[in-house]
Amino acid sequence: MSSYRKFAYVYDELMEDMPYPDWLRFARQAWEKHGMPKSVVELGCGTGSITIPLVNSGFEVTGIDLSADMLSVARNKMEATPQGNRLFREGSIRWLQQDMREWVLHEPVDAVISFCDCMSYLLEEKDIISTLVRTYEGLKPGGIFLFDVHHPNTIIRYDEEQPFVWDEKSVSYIWTCDLDAARCEIEHHLSIFVKEEQGNLYQRFEEVHVQRAYDPEWMKVELIKAGFRDVKCYADFEWVEAEDDAQRLFYVAVK
Repeated sequence: MSSYRKFAYVYDELMEDMPYPDWLRFARQAWEKHGMPKSVVELGCGTGSITIPLVNSGFEVTGIDLSADMLSVARNKMEATPQGNRLFREGSIRWLQQDMREWVLHEPVDAVISFCDCMSYLLEEKDIISTLVRTYEGLKPGGIFLFDVHHPNTIIRYDEEQPFVWDEKSVSYIWTCDLDAARCEIEHHLSIFVKEEQGNLYQRFEEVHVQRAYDPEWMKVELIKAGFRDVKCYADFEWVEAEDDAQRLFYVAVK
């Protein structure tokens, strides 16, 4: 996997303004409605910015990601927290390098989450379907699947609003996009500049990330086909029905 190698080690600095507390709040509110889990799988856990707070809140968490580098950063972050020591933390953690389309554990779990538009990186309908089916199989009866994806209009807006620039002393980037409107698929091109520890030189590297948005009704139908019931779609961290002005679509599905 070419993406998320060097990028993994500057990811947290670039994403420091991401609304991680809002994702955690949404998950807790969903669990309060449908039953508080004990065991949780996070698909696309990245550097653990959601995983680690869940562990420290007492959950038994499995963080799954395709990138070995992202998992390495996550492990180091976990150990660097005061709760990283097993004597002090409430929950438990295991990190697994797996493909979310084929993830598997030895036992079913109470809840599965996938936030920060991870599933928008699945570029074919069959990839989405495989992930939904595998997740249904990996849940206990009554278990809940929570995930978010980009609304199709968000993909279009990225193309309209580009380029994007981030300029800080230690790391900067230039971000441009190419849109395939027929597929509602966008290719993100990032030129990232990271300041070296000594002197005033910057190391430049390139990243390409591709995301696709899917029709919201199609997604709901595929969840039901996979076996889920009580499928709902909400907008932007709130418990309101998603409409066309939504930026992120939040799906809640119960086995």
